[in-house]
Amino acid sequence: MKNAILHFLNQNYRRYHDVLFYVLTLAVIAVSTAFALHVTRHKNELERENLRTREIPVMEYTVGRKPVYVALQEAGLSNQTVAQIVSKLSTVADTRKLQKNDVYSVSVEGGQFVLLVLTQGFKRYYVANVEGALVAGVSDVEIKTRIKTAAGKIKGSLFNSMLGEGLQVPLILDFTDAFSWTIDFNTDTRNGDEYTALWEENYTASGEITSQDLLAASYKGIYGTTYAFYFEDDFYDETGKMSKKRFLKSPISFRNYRISSRFSYGRLHPILKIRRPHLGIDYAAPTGTPVQAVADGTVKFAGKKGGFGNFVEVKHANGYTTMYGHLKSYGKGVKAGAKVKQGQTVGYVGSTGLSTGPHLDFRIKEKNKFVDFLKMKNRNSAVRDVPKDKREEFEELKVLY
Repeated sequence: MKNAILHFLNQNYRRYHDVLFYVLTLAVIAVSTAFALHVTRHKNELERENLRTREIPVMEYTVGRKPVYVALQEAGLSNQTVAQIVSKLSTVADTRKLQKNDVYSVSVEGGQFVLLVLTQGFKRYYVANVEGALVAGVSDVEIKTRIKTAAGKIKGSLFNSMLGEGLQVPLILDFTDAFSWTIDFNTDTRNGDEYTALWEENYTASGEITSQDLLAASYKGIYGTTYAFYFEDDFYDETGKMSKKRFLKSPISFRNYRISSRFSYGRLHPILKIRRPHLGIDYAAPTGTPVQAVADGTVKFAGKKGGFGNFVEVKHANGYTTMYGHLKSYGKGVKAGAKVKQGQTVGYVGSTGLSTGPHLDFRIKEKNKFVDFLKMKNRNSAVRDVPKDKREEFEELKVLY
């Protein structure tokens, strides 16, 4: 019987690749069961011949579109049989935690239940009819790996250009994160700028992409060509300096803002209509846009502060302090004395205090003096370089990429 099932699968592999593992498993179970029941050679020959000439229909669904029990009922199974199948499935899978996008398949032949396969994350659960008895089991989804590349030019925006080339959103965000300390993709991009990306992609036999990990990238724009190579635990440029810098390029994600007012000693105030210093940068963005700490630090103040409305002040190493004003609300756990990491959400864009619309008033002090964040000389200093004893390995990796 095992040979018959293998022959059947060889003839129908493309159609049944998603249940290959389970049917093979069931074949072994069937052989054992047949032996225990003293199945005759003549019966095995008949079953083998039957499997050679038939095709078992496979119907695929998602839990959100059709619950499992409904699909089984619509396949012509009795309520009693459906209840038994669902009960058997619950012995290997937590059916209370089914998600709308979970995929499952049902096979019924001649009014008889054959196989149910449910995929949840990286696990596949099955219930099968083996010699009239229901058998349940679980296995890992087979994950395959491949290396992929993409290259293109900017037309409109980096995000939309990459989407147009078929890159998925998480990978695009990884790309921008790799350069977030050196390139502001909201203000520094121009039509015609060029990008490349190389990544490792994990996928299932059915073609579903389970993860994408960026390995190397480049961006050619107003600053020349900038590179990022993933090595051990972070990204480094072509000289071996870590891509991560002392400060983020911007306190807001590249897709969500525009600079509406720059650092100035004589700006005309939009509400008061008088000229006075504006010792910060205004980032106009939709209400609720996350605001990030530009560097590691400790929250010095979080609360209401006059015309700034909801306000957060963070103290950093080497005499730096950053301020975030007009916030709608604060990030989780953000209060005086709390430690924050670079990139952590300290609040959300709002229009509290003296404000004409939703925006972030961002300011930075260096040794108690306000400075223009966009013109800071040491803003792009690297956190660290590739260690000397790893340098040769890094250079070899660059060549591979």
